Amino acid sequence: MKRCEWVTEDPLYIDYHDHEWGIPVHDDKIHFEFLVLESAQAGLSWITVLKKRENYRQAYDHFDYEKVALYDERKTNELLENSGIIRNRRKIESSINNAQRFLEIQKQFGSFDNYIWGFVDHRPIVNHWKAISEVPTSTDLSDKISKDLKKRGFKFIGTTIIYSYLQAVGIVNDHTINCFKYQTL
Repeated sequence: MKRCEWVTEDPLYIDYHDHEWGIPVHDDKIHFEFLVLESAQAGLSWITVLKKRENYRQAYDHFDYEKVALYDERKTNELLENSGIIRNRRKIESSINNAQRFLEIQKQFGSFDNYIWGFVDHRPIVNHWKAISEVPTSTDLSDKISKDLKKRGFKFIGTTIIYSYLQAVGIVNDHTINCFKYQTL
């Protein structure tokens, strides 16, 4: 079975590629999870974050954004002491701030899903890349969304992070044309 070139032999990577990456998400809790994880990944490899994902789920109350939005300095310090996650103060503080902004978007748009999918008229963008080297790290769309999120007060949410997020949640399908998942999405 042929997969995208970035997938290694690591079973975690294979499972993520085959069962999550690029599949359209419409659940706000999963949207929030990927926003946190993609922000945490900045400057690191995705496999590093995948290996810590279960620890993140435990540390972040299973990505319950309503609970995360209420985290205080005590909880921030607890997260900074948690060796199971990436202990970067700016990333942790931005995740709490972003949970608060996430709730504001839900209030305005009915759901974060309505907001984010509205950028693509609720239809995934399907690219036709032959090789992973053709896949961009950002696009005009990720620039636009990043800028809008920053205007709404989100932090640690640059265009590259947003493009990775868009790929992860299936708003952008960047499976290469020779990958078995390309035809199934």
